[in-house]
Amino acid sequence: MPVYSNDSSGTIAVLIRHRDRAEIVIDAPAKVNLFLQVLNRRPDGFHSINSLFQAVSLYDRLRFRSLPTPEVIIHLLTDVPLPVNEDNLIARAYNSLRRRFDLKLGLEVWLEKNVPIAAGLGGGSSDGAATLMTCNLLCDIGLSDDDLRSLGAEIGSDVPFFFSNGQALVSGRGEILTETSFPTDYSMVLATPNVSVSTQSAYAGLQRSLTTSADEYKLSRCRTVEQFVHELSFTDNDFEQSAFQTYPELEVLRRALLRIGAQLVRMTGSGPTMFGIFERAPRVEEDRQLTRGDWQVHVVRPISLA
Repeated sequence: MPVYSNDSSGTIAVLIRHRDRAEIVIDAPAKVNLFLQVLNRRPDGFHSINSLFQAVSLYDRLRFRSLPTPEVIIHLLTDVPLPVNEDNLIARAYNSLRRRFDLKLGLEVWLEKNVPIAAGLGGGSSDGAATLMTCNLLCDIGLSDDDLRSLGAEIGSDVPFFFSNGQALVSGRGEILTETSFPTDYSMVLATPNVSVSTQSAYAGLQRSLTTSADEYKLSRCRTVEQFVHELSFTDNDFEQSAFQTYPELEVLRRALLRIGAQLVRMTGSGPTMFGIFERAPRVEEDRQLTRGDWQVHVVRPISLA
């Protein structure tokens, strides 16, 4: 069966659930790309983007405990195909700080993975950001948010966003953030089919040249959700066209979300998760398409990371 969650408690996320001298428990949120524009190819091989990121109330939970030796040990509490070696962003984040600051303490990490993986929701990047935050606190490094954003950019393009207020225009390859204040009083449905999309293959599937910059989307100031959705309707996700050709199931998802009343439906990141924006949280369990056993469905709200 799909997984359903609904956060009606408000829009302020309390990310650190527990903290003492040896242990920290953090909820690491997902993000969506409300629009995503791929611009020019950079000299470093990455592509510049123009995107509006929004943190949402779907979380991985991580419990960190300090170790007396400089190493990182990761335990998965959820049955997902996720590496626990150096390829995991938790390990990459810890090792980056260990080398830079000669850390003497290590980390043992228990990861409850709730954010779908390789789904355009930034779950791995959020876990990496949580690890940087934890090392900064447990090892008393004294890094500022700006420092953490810069270090995060070295381990993953989406990591810096998780040191923002939870909503930001993102440019460069993900390291340049301009915090925004568009309306957040709406609900979203995230629907993830049982397919995995690599970012590399998504870029390879773009149907146009990326050697020159396109005109960047710019949103006007919005006072209401209705105005905001109207502005978003003039934007797009540049990965959608190729993704829909490769995965026809995405069109089925799009129609299902529109059928239950979504005001806007779009893919997030390089996919395959589709999201719908709703004035009020819908009853997704009443739609037979959305209750398929091989789709993950979450009802969420935008959150602030302040």
